[in-house]
Amino acid sequence: MKYEPLHNIGVFIHAVDLDITKFVNQVLKEIQLTNEQNLLMALLWEREGISQNEIAAKLNKDKAGIARMISTLERKGYIRRKSCPSDKRSTEVYLTDEGKKLGDDVMPINKGIIREINKGITDEEMAELRRLLMKVRENVNNS
Repeated sequence: MKYEPLHNIGVFIHAVDLDITKFVNQVLKEIQLTNEQNLLMALLWEREGISQNEIAAKLNKDKAGIARMISTLERKGYIRRKSCPSDKRSTEVYLTDEGKKLGDDVMPINKGIIREINKGITDEEMAELRRLLMKVRENVNNS
């Protein structure tokens, strides 16, 4: 088998990820949120009071990067941190009123982003794509 680095599925997946990130960042530009900030906020719109460590685990990001992102969103007035009552070493993250209002504005945009990304792909194809990507993920995580 000839080694062709640009035909590597990992390179292709990375290129698609970069394209999706660029698209999402462009759509979210006017509301001054990045793709990653949007994901963090989406976690909080789903359930407030989760710890910084839990956010890092769910987004598969390093704790320092999550701390910086939280600081940025805090400066924007969308979230606030609070010490965990049961573990003072842990910090929980909550939405401010402005952060909750932002969710009302952004959730329809997020639905539009998903519609655009999934355009022309059937439910069956999407299920197969997820299955195949999970297989790739398992392969690299188990090696």
